Formats: sequence, structure tokens, C-alpha cells
Amino acid sequence: MDKQRCFEQNLLALSNKNPVLCAQLSRAPIHSNRYEFLASRSGETVPALVDSNGVAHPLHSLVDPRREGSRLISITKDEGFLIFLGLGGAFSVAAALEREDIQQVLVIDYDIGGIAELLCSKGYHRIFMDPRFHILADPSGSSIEQYILDHYQPILSGGIRVLPLRTRIEFDRSQFNEAGDGINAAINKVSRDYSVQAYFGTRWFSNIIRNLPRAEEQDGPIPSIRRAAITAAGPSLEMQLPLLAKKRGDFFLMATDTSLSSLFQAGLEPDAVVSIDCQHISYYHFMMGLPDHIPLYLDLASPPLVASCSTHPRFFSGGHPFTRYISRYWRPLPPVDTSGGNVTYAALSLADMLGAEQVELYGSDFAYPLGRTYSRGTYIYPYFEIRQTRLSSLESLFSAFLFRSPTLTRIDRGDTWYYETPTLTHYRKLLEEKTGSIRPLVIPIEGIGAVLNTRENRAPHPHTIRLFAPGSSSMRSKDFLFEYGEKIRSFPIVREAPWEYVKNLSSEESLLLTTLLPAAVAIKRRNPHFRTDELIEAVRTYCLKEIDKVLNSRTS
Repeated sequence: MDKQRCFEQNLLALSNKNPVLCAQLSRAPIHSNRYEFLASRSGETVPALVDSNGVAHPLHSLVDPRREGSRLISITKDEGFLIFLGLGGAFSVAAALEREDIQQVLVIDYDIGGIAELLCSKGYHRIFMDPRFHILADPSGSSIEQYILDHYQPILSGGIRVLPLRTRIEFDRSQFNEAGDGINAAINKVSRDYSVQAYFGTRWFSNIIRNLPRAEEQDGPIPSIRRAAITAAGPSLEMQLPLLAKKRGDFFLMATDTSLSSLFQAGLEPDAVVSIDCQHISYYHFMMGLPDHIPLYLDLASPPLVASCSTHPRFFSGGHPFTRYISRYWRPLPPVDTSGGNVTYAALSLADMLGAEQVELYGSDFAYPLGRTYSRGTYIYPYFEIRQTRLSSLESLFSAFLFRSPTLTRIDRGDTWYYETPTLTHYRKLLEEKTGSIRPLVIPIEGIGAVLNTRENRAPHPHTIRLFAPGSSSMRSKDFLFEYGEKIRSFPIVREAPWEYVKNLSSEESLLLTTLLPAAVAIKRRNPHFRTDELIEAVRTYCLKEIDKVLNSRTS
């Protein structure tokens, strides 16, 4: 087959899946002579990169590249998402796609002209037409990261493995290093999300469906604000309280739930309280009560017990796919970015949503200054006080709480010091990034914890008035929950490989599946031996049981 015809057949196979890449390849030079094409003993065509001295470096075995590719893939066991660095002759890619347990294959390569030259050498149409295959040509690290975040579901795909074509990497090391950074960033984010889902997935679902009746009552917009202050619960809050009291009339005061009791003990009342934690321990933050006139802003996945602390809770949609589904099919809830993983981040997102132009942060230590965990007055002090004994003093309880993390790092800061953990550092960096993408100017009040390096967003913002208000509900919450349960009840049974099962789902079924995945992750943690079909059935059974409890309760 001549080169041009081979090239056109490969583009035709790729066109349905990736027309943009096809257009780029059709304009690329196909005679760049970056490759030589050698014959292996087994009769396969092996691409070889040509260096500046004219020496050809084969990318695969010149004996039997197919067998080499199969041997490489044989090392993958529980990894269903494979990332190949370099296309080459795609012998390992072809071997991977022969296995039903491989869910997705991603190839990353650089030099569009070199890729076009490869497509002139042999037929790739069989792998290009496989629905599990995708190729990224000349991608940035951020685009690689986003692709993985959009397509990798560890609960369905299992593990992830990177398979580098080493000779190919040597010729474009800096670009493949950037690809590696993008892959690592995505894996770290997925791992963190997966770990959280493993512990809280079922609790989120349980909380959400029990909050729907209260969310149905929610009504009326909240006016916008201009200047705001947010109180976190770090130890620095104690020394900042006098300044906060002095400036109290200058801003709209938003308290994170953890800091609420510290404010009350100082004689300060916030204008609003924000809570996002799904654990029932959040109820301890409200033991001093919450006056009726102070609104409580809650993620819909918050515990109903916490929602009961307010006469008029104001629910928002955080990052859970079920809350987004509810906003789409039942009642549009105001979206608040909770991806920072902590309540201070969520409060800042809410302040931005309400139109704040300036936000001061109090108590945002993101560290343990002088070995202390929280400001005095927070829930942890009375919590430990009633648990101390002669054999377990208050000091030992605080010490055990502090040193429960095996990764404490002491940081000296002038005449003071603090402990830092990877989690707190991660939270701080996410909040710092957030300050550069929102409208308000963020001003951290100096404390004794980690220094916040905030960023000013210089992009123009329209001066619009924003309102925090839910949309109209399409039906009663009980009717919505019944319909949702019926959809789960009739959800397709897994009868094929997971990738084929997902491919055959309708768009509505795919969306419904995403609402179940966090609960599925939690069930998988308790039952690691479950196959995909057993897992889907288990999560269906769990969700229907929880829905029936709500529908049959007297308060629903």
C-alpha cells in the first residue's frame, strides 16, 4: 500500500473520534524524514527515530515487536487505565486492546509531523476505531491533567499505569517531563477525591436525600454584599478577635462553623454561618445555639442534624454529582465551589458569589501554631474536657489529636513556629490559587500560622449584582425522590466488560451512574473483592433502601 493511501485510511479511522486532530494531521508534513522504517525478523515495520548524526534508533524490538508488546502488557494486573508515552508502532497498544479488562488507553505523543509520518508507514485503523482508544498530540501538561480528570473513574477502571516508550522519550525529554507532571497532578487529585469518597460516599447520599424536604422550603433571595470578613478557627483567631470586634461594623461577617462558638464567647454575632462537613461531629459547632436571624449556608450533603440547628437553612450545591443532578432535574440550587476541601475555601467562594469586592480572612492559619490545633472556644475544648480522666489528661488528649498525623513538619517563622501537614499545605495552596481567580481582593489578617500568599485577579469583572437564590422546584421533593428511585430500580444490569457497559449507557443513564459512584466507592472500600456487576447491584440496593426510608418516614 502506498504511503498516501495508508495515511488517508488511518485518518478516516480517526475522523469520527477526533476530527480536530485529523485536520491538524492533514496539514502536517508527512515527509519530514524524522523516522526510518525498518523490518523486523517477524516481518513487522518498526519505526526508528533518526538523530542529528543520521543514526536510526528503533523504538521496538527488531526481532519480534508484537511479542515484546504483549510481554509488556502482561505486567498489568489491576490497572485498567493505561497511558502510553509515545505512539511508535503501537504494538503494546494493540496488545492492551486485545484484553477485555483494559478499560481505556491513552497515547500521548509530540511533533505532529512525526505522528503524520508514522501514519504513512502502517495501518493503525484497528486501534483507532476501538472506543477505548484516545490520542493526545502535542498536549500541554494542563490539558493532559484535565483529560485524565474527565475520563478516569478508578471505581470502574481500577488502577492507572504509565507505560513509556523509552527511546521515544529520549528525543523529546522536556515535553514528556511536562506530560509526566500533568499525569502526576491528575493522579494526585483523583487519589485524594477517591480517598474522601471511600469514607464519606454513602454518608453524602444519605444526607442529601434527607435534606430534600428542607431544601423544598427554601425560598427568597439573599442580597449581595460588598465587604466581607471570614473567620476560620485557627489559633490566630484568639489574638485577632479584638481587631475583629473593633471593625465589626465595617463588613458582612461570615463565620465558618468551626469558629462560631469562639465568636459567641467573644460577644460577636456573625451575619452568616457556612458549613460543608458531612460528618455528624459538625453538630458540636452549634451547641451554643444559632439565633433565628442568622442564616446558615449548607452544602446539601451536610448532616440533616446540622440543618435542624437553623430555622431557615440555605442549601447550596457543592461538588457532589448528585447535588448537580438535583439542581438539573428538580430544583436549581445556588452552586458554591467546595473543591478546596475546607470550609474557609467554601466561605470565600460564597463571598465571591454574593458580590463581595473585598474579603478579610481571620484565623486562617492552615497550620498548628506553637503546636495548637484550634482557637479557644471551639468545639474541641469542651469535647475533650468531658473525656479527660486521671489517666488521660486534657493535655494528653490534645497531644494525641495533634500527633495523629505521622507527617508533621515543624516550620520556624521568626520568633515563633508551627507544625504543617501535607493536607493543610494542600488546603492553603488551593485557597491561594482561588484568590487569583475571583473578584474580591483577599486580605489575610496577620497571625502566627502559615503565611497566605494571596493573588490579585487583574482580569476585568462586570459590576453585577448577584443574588443567592434557588430556582423553582419542578415537583414535590417526595415525588422527585420516588422518580429517582424508580430510575435506579430500572438501571441496566452489568452483563459485559465495564468499558462496554458504560459505552452502551444512554446519556441519561450515564448521568445517573455518576450520582451513584461516590456511594459505590464507599461500598467498594468495605467489599474490595466485589466485581463491577456486584458493585453496581450493591450500590443500587443501598440507595433504594435509603430512599425507601425517607419516603416512608412521617416527616417526608
